[in-house]
Amino acid sequence: MSGMRHSLKTVCVLCACALLVCACTSGAGANKDNTSDTAVSGDDMTSYDDVGFAMGTVVNQTIYSTDKNIAAEIVDLLTTIEKQRISWREEDSEVAAINRNALAVRGGAPTEISQETKGYLQTALEIAADSNGAFDPTMGQLTQLWDFDGGSEVVPDASRISSLLADVGYAHVHVEGDSATLAESSSIDLGAMGKGIGCDEVESYFDAKGDVAGALVNIGGSSVLTYGKKSTDEPWKVAVLNPRDEVDYLGALTLKGTNHVSSSGDYERYFELDGKRYHHILDPATGYPVDNGLMSVTVVGRHGAQCDALSTACFVLGWEQSLELLARYDAEAIFVTTDKQVQVTDGLKDSFQLLADGYTVL
Repeated sequence: MSGMRHSLKTVCVLCACALLVCACTSGAGANKDNTSDTAVSGDDMTSYDDVGFAMGTVVNQTIYSTDKNIAAEIVDLLTTIEKQRISWREEDSEVAAINRNALAVRGGAPTEISQETKGYLQTALEIAADSNGAFDPTMGQLTQLWDFDGGSEVVPDASRISSLLADVGYAHVHVEGDSATLAESSSIDLGAMGKGIGCDEVESYFDAKGDVAGALVNIGGSSVLTYGKKSTDEPWKVAVLNPRDEVDYLGALTLKGTNHVSSSGDYERYFELDGKRYHHILDPATGYPVDNGLMSVTVVGRHGAQCDALSTACFVLGWEQSLELLARYDAEAIFVTTDKQVQVTDGLKDSFQLLADGYTVL
């Protein structure tokens, strides 16, 4: 599949997802469920709809607030998080500095980091440990080698993949005090949880402002924040993307209050060669795209970074091995297999509605 066709599919899916979530957010906002007490009544709130661009993707927002500029503020916030903290591509980001110092001094050198970036790394390392490395933040050199973001459609040399695997391992990262140290030749890539981090920061921003009654923020279709509620007391509706259809939905989640929804799938960035699909979710144990019969995993929970990392870990682990991990983080999930079987954890069975033809909920 060419990069051009893939880009078109991404735009179509994001627009379709935006139509669903925006269609279900009419009315004024109201008090927020499952969040802090900083949310306010939605009686005097105005609904603001906005489509922007940050973190390399489309950001759709519906916000109930007295601040007409808030959508632009959120886009600026997400851009700052990416450029100053988490992107390995941005020379001045903290993650890029950690990676540079791992090469500058034999054995790595400590890098001073903000409390925010420290928190991101601690979350990444915790989930890496709890998933036995199914999620690993040190996949940077391998993700660069495969270069799905750059549109490469070449399977790397097996010997090169094998050599880079030696530098993969979350134990190579050490966070202590206000600094992080990375072992020589390793490379941090927080892309697998970046949009979830963004959703967490948006939630905190809403809490601090105190004049947001409710909101739905959709970052790229793969990470969604529902915040508060509408004055009509209607729940939020969040689309779950169909892994094999450009404009259709697999289904919809009906959620109340504040939640984070993150999806990982083989449809996001991929190419096909000799009848085989090579996608961007790499197995830290092999260095190759995961090939276990899954097309997508969607995780719902209370924290964005956790959900984003968990969706990747669960994609690697598969249904059976993921259940204990999900329970540990009080999260729920939807698994979609390549033979179009849909498995839903107990906590989401009443919230998920299948919409696509050809799929079966087990």
